[in-house]
Amino acid sequence: MKLPYPNSGGGPSVAWRSSSIVSVQLGFCFSNNFNGVLIPPVSTHYLPRQNLRISCSSPSSSPDPLLVKAARGEAVSRPPAWMMRQAGRYMAVYRKLAEKYPSFRERSETTELIVEISLQPWEAFRPDGVIIFSDILTPLPAFGVSFDIEDVRGPVIQSPIRSEEHLKTLHPIELEKLQFVGDSLRLLRNEVEGKAAVLGFVGSPWTIGTYIVEGGTTRTYTAIKSMCHTAPDVLRALLAHLTKAIADYAVYQVESGAHCIQIFDSWGGQLSPAMWEIWSKPFIKEIVSTVKSKCPGTPLVLYINGNGGLLERMKDIGVDVIGLDWTVDMADGRKRLGNGMSVQGNVDPAYLFLPLPAITDEIHRVVNCAGPRGHILNLGHGVLVGTPEEAVAHFFDVSKSLNFSAPVEDRRVAAAT
Repeated sequence: MKLPYPNSGGGPSVAWRSSSIVSVQLGFCFSNNFNGVLIPPVSTHYLPRQNLRISCSSPSSSPDPLLVKAARGEAVSRPPAWMMRQAGRYMAVYRKLAEKYPSFRERSETTELIVEISLQPWEAFRPDGVIIFSDILTPLPAFGVSFDIEDVRGPVIQSPIRSEEHLKTLHPIELEKLQFVGDSLRLLRNEVEGKAAVLGFVGSPWTIGTYIVEGGTTRTYTAIKSMCHTAPDVLRALLAHLTKAIADYAVYQVESGAHCIQIFDSWGGQLSPAMWEIWSKPFIKEIVSTVKSKCPGTPLVLYINGNGGLLERMKDIGVDVIGLDWTVDMADGRKRLGNGMSVQGNVDPAYLFLPLPAITDEIHRVVNCAGPRGHILNLGHGVLVGTPEEAVAHFFDVSKSLNFSAPVEDRRVAAAT
């Protein structure tokens, strides 16, 4: 599908719907590149219901949410909006719950808590996407990799995989060990009642592999990068195993109710473009192929932090949407990806610490540069700790006030008003 995306200030403008926000014209687009606690009682509608299971192969009779339409490049009245890490520590209600349940793994592996936390931003801000509260490492124990999350160090894997002998600890993914994920997605799908898209997500083989090889987080990636040269067969076998497990996990999420799946190749940007082509891209491509063959109507989003040097190489990977971080100019990203690719992003998360008018202006700029089709409004990375909730609320208020179909004369407001 060829879509008319503007790449400069000459593209179509976007207007505000009537609201408490002052109406202005979006007539500009800068082209310069700039975690053993009892679970509280929950209401009966949070109890898993077997009849909520959704099959990939059977189309839904209900209309697609706005986000799904935008991901497919269909005409929409405004850009749908959600935020990466939109459920989390910046919200007072989350911090209060985390005090009661201090284990992150308990919060992210207990159905009642997952649903409650996932719905916190939905109840507060009504975003167009409700992403399941989870972690890219959540499925690891289901295929043989134990991990923990420590307050200071973050994820810790006591037995890194760096040899053929270590590979023997791996086994096919046991999806029954991830029932809390499936149950949570079914409940979320029921809760939002089609008013928002329910989003699932997975990590890419390379990104998950960095944790498994390095034994946790790293700033240098020296162990896994060394394996690319000193033990390429071992690394390739690890990534192949992860690919099959992650593909099955993604399909399981769709079958459980996810409208859309985002693939996080968070550390793909730590590779040179040539190395990314070898050690990340083909494995992501295989996941995409598997999900598309089993769930052909499900939009897939690929996000790589620091993907400015990879955009052209990402185009043929098979996803429907490419997420742009804030270091990529939206107009330039559109031009480099071409008309057939939807995009997501890419407001700098730090903008949410600025005065509200500055946030409004930046949303104007990003949306106008992205154009009226194939754009999901988001941040260029996750919500930062300490972000004012008022700013997040404003972000979503602004997004809901946009109107692609308003007549030009209704968009214009004198600068003095």
